[in-house]
Amino acid sequence: MPYKVEFPFEKARRITPEEVMAAETAIQEQFGINNSSVGRPPKSEPEKYQAVSIRLHPQVIAWAKAEAKKRGVGYQTIINEALLKLSV
Repeated sequence: MPYKVEFPFEKARRITPEEVMAAETAIQEQFGINNSSVGRPPKSEPEKYQAVSIRLHPQVIAWAKAEAKKRGVGYQTIINEALLKLSV
């Protein structure tokens, strides 16, 4: 079994924000990768979701999870879509 060497974190230094920006710029120039476009775009105020706590019947949760698995999305998305259909 090979000898495992631990990284000496106590000797490591913090990277400055300037160094981070320089690295991001170098990556962008060399590889054409733009990290600023990673993730979801910001939502406008009326589109933002509000966190709530709600108790649902276990059969509702089971249905939503099964439907979500078929469609490859989260089960909360399924519940939200169902509620939006009812409200319109």
